[in-house]
Amino acid sequence: MKKPFLIIVFSLLLINGNASATEAPSNPVQQVTKMTHHISGLFDVKMSPQAAAENEEASIGRMLLDKQFHGDLEANSKGQMLAHMTSVKGSGGYVAMEKVVGTLQGRKGSFLLQHSGTMNRGEASLVLTVVPDSGTEELEGLSGSMTITVTDGKHFYGFDYSLPEK
Repeated sequence: MKKPFLIIVFSLLLINGNASATEAPSNPVQQVTKMTHHISGLFDVKMSPQAAAENEEASIGRMLLDKQFHGDLEANSKGQMLAHMTSVKGSGGYVAMEKVVGTLQGRKGSFLLQHSGTMNRGEASLVLTVVPDSGTEELEGLSGSMTITVTDGKHFYGFDYSLPEK
């Protein structure tokens, strides 16, 4: 890429300043009133290690995820994770995708969650977001983010989400 092109791209980003990649389109026809919610609950998870694919870096671990969410999110999910721990204790990263199927506060459907986790010498950072436009059925238009905490061996989720009004 040539430098003048990069300068133009960065200039456009600076001009738009506070514009966010997740901002809704300014077209009033596409504006939809959304309900914003926060829910939390327990979930159970099974992680099954998988063998590395042929010609794949063996130090990158692959896991299958199988979860059951309880509470206002009554759902099952299946997913895949790739992870790697570095030679520095407490440092590594993972990415995962999972498809969640069930009911969210009584609304039936499915959606995709995208994970990006990093450990920097024991300091954890985790981003879990709903993949845009992945909601189906009554969850169409779903957006949001999730947190995961583990306390005394139990897994908890927090889910901040928005949905168009019925």
